Amino acid sequence: MPRPDPDEIDYTALSFPDPPPDRPFVAINMVMSADGRTVVDGTERGLGSKLDQRLMRELRVHFDVVMNGGATFRASGTSARLNDPGLEQWRLDRGMTPSPIAAVLTRSGDLPPERRFFTDDRFQAVIYLSSAAPAAVRRELEAHGRPVVSVPEEAEAVAALDHMKRELGATRVLVEGGATLNGELIQLGLVDEYFLTLAPRVAGGDSAHPAVQWPGEPTAAGIRQLSLVHARPAQTGELFLRYRVEPMRG
Repeated sequence: MPRPDPDEIDYTALSFPDPPPDRPFVAINMVMSADGRTVVDGTERGLGSKLDQRLMRELRVHFDVVMNGGATFRASGTSARLNDPGLEQWRLDRGMTPSPIAAVLTRSGDLPPERRFFTDDRFQAVIYLSSAAPAAVRRELEAHGRPVVSVPEEAEAVAALDHMKRELGATRVLVEGGATLNGELIQLGLVDEYFLTLAPRVAGGDSAHPAVQWPGEPTAAGIRQLSLVHARPAQTGELFLRYRVEPMRG
């Protein structure tokens, strides 16, 4: 059976529901191998095709903020750039900035200053730093030129989303990893949709790198239910999945 033309998959045509009243709409976007790995040679870059990268950028156009955790920042960097004049114009035509705001949530403040996040002024960016980090770490980050927002220890993700809504005017936030940040947000019931690219590759190895992770062993009581919104195969062999995260019960 012939596979659909990749050009027929257009994420700029997606629509999204209104955000909840108390926070932005939150979606996660990840790429994963057929054996459940999200990291190869330290980053996710060896898994997705050029089509996956295109759809990642097309998905970003709908969001006000693109957020990563500190580990993903250290491995791959954090940038909300679209690298496509057509996509930037798509946003401008709708009264948006050319690129979303890039955000990183970090407990340690260990963010390499040579990353594009700090050196490229063609997009806005903000650092959410846990109050557990020493004051000297905050001063060092501020010296690199990006605003630093202190968020209370043990409630960092909730506080970051609250700041995005109140101070940045964000109605949609896209999270692009890592697994710990994804897991924290899902556990707290703060994720509305989950996008996953299933790559036709087996990565192997003896260490697990899941797309979502939280402490402890998996239990039936902790499983979160997803509802399939779409499943789109492509000539690349990839399967592009979109899920709705069902509300937590109890």
